[in-house]
Amino acid sequence: MTDGSNATRTGVPRASHPSQTIRTRRARGEPRLGAVAAAFVIAQLVLVRPDLGLGWDETVYVSQVSGHVPAAYFSAPRSRGISLLVAPIASWSDSTALLRIYLALLSGLALYFALRVWRGHLGPGVLALAGALFASLWVTLFYGPQAMPNYWVAIGALACVGCFLRACANARDRAAWWGLFAGAALMAGMRPMDAVYVVLPLLALSVRRPRLLVVLVVGLVAGAGEWVIEAYASYGGLAQRLSAASAIQGGLGWHLAVVDQLRSLGGRTLCRPCTASAPSPVVTLWWFALPLLAVLGAVVAVRARHARPILLPLACAVTAAVPYLFLIGYAAPRFLLPAYALLALPVAHGLAHLVTAPIGRIARTVAVSLVAIGVAGHLAVQYVVLEHTVHSSAASRADWSRTAAALHKLGVRQPCLLSGYDAVPIASYSGCGSAQTAGHDTSTTVAELTRAAHRTSFFAVLAPPGGHPPAYARTWPEDEVGGLRAYVAPDARQGR
Repeated sequence: MTDGSNATRTGVPRASHPSQTIRTRRARGEPRLGAVAAAFVIAQLVLVRPDLGLGWDETVYVSQVSGHVPAAYFSAPRSRGISLLVAPIASWSDSTALLRIYLALLSGLALYFALRVWRGHLGPGVLALAGALFASLWVTLFYGPQAMPNYWVAIGALACVGCFLRACANARDRAAWWGLFAGAALMAGMRPMDAVYVVLPLLALSVRRPRLLVVLVVGLVAGAGEWVIEAYASYGGLAQRLSAASAIQGGLGWHLAVVDQLRSLGGRTLCRPCTASAPSPVVTLWWFALPLLAVLGAVVAVRARHARPILLPLACAVTAAVPYLFLIGYAAPRFLLPAYALLALPVAHGLAHLVTAPIGRIARTVAVSLVAIGVAGHLAVQYVVLEHTVHSSAASRADWSRTAAALHKLGVRQPCLLSGYDAVPIASYSGCGSAQTAGHDTSTTVAELTRAAHRTSFFAVLAPPGGHPPAYARTWPEDEVGGLRAYVAPDARQGR
């Protein structure tokens, strides 16, 4: 036959070309990945209230690009990547709900494209399951719509490792090379040191492949370039900024923070100091199952001679987690988001093997039932912890809002300045600037603060109940504002 059909002269269909098979496989996986991303967006909008006020760190990041409040002090560890990401909304609108919706949509879209990168290496079912496992974690759902960098480091890591594999498999895949660069730049722009830890295995594999090494390094430099330049412009140099960042984090060195991370799984967004007891074993069971399932996925991949797409993300997940498990003396669940995103791939591969392995009918039914029960229980636990976290976070942010309202009754108007207890977030809620003479956000001295106070229409120092103001404010008039004590500069009270 010469008509170009897929039939031979004997009537038996010809085998499809391998590239056609891959394209068909990819096309079939698109709806599943799209469904996972859409469900992730909807879950954020439903379970994490769009009107949830900004958290402490969020007020710092958003204030850098806000057209409504002065920029808060930007401490050494922070990077401006997340500020640039929220700028399209925060630069002209002070609506928290609008910002949350924007970030929820953007995070879902980013998850979809990061998963698509892996279509040539993992089946659509495994990819969809990996995306669902990562997206259903309470910490992922909570931080997806927040102006925080950790989720975006996770997305960058997922895309970067996947594009590295694609570039290794096909040097002519231009999209893979650009994705490798963009993933590294995204991570470095959000958190430079996290990016370095994530790509350590990639750098090791690139030693004998100069082109891969160059693209990775250029991506890291492009993302971290602003952070390095700012180090010399505002922090006295790169070494000084790194030293200051380490000091703020309690001094980087050997710290066994595994137990601290375990204690934070009950919904504590920051565990510092982390002295509370660990949550119920029901809440933490998934955390112990995670490495076991990842190892199972790796063993299955090795036996199937399909190891690299599973072992490489597993290795990058380990290096990403090391600093937050062993090098800092406190914990926050969001720190491990990049590791969770990468571990989702071998875990999904392991779970898929449990339900598809060539075993007897009864054994398969038992395996499927156990996996289904485990996943259902996992989702229930994540929902309960998420609800608790949203509720407790909303309560603390409502306190800041009430304090801001009480300050407005005292006559706060711009330009205004706050210092003292919780001054950074309360200043953001009040539309004021903030300055501190002690603590992690130290940005001025008492003399400079006193001079700055004379250039504002309102200046107050905040203290907690039972606390005491600094010496320079002890004679100032005192007012109660939202459960705190506000010591208002006399000139401000007179409406100077």
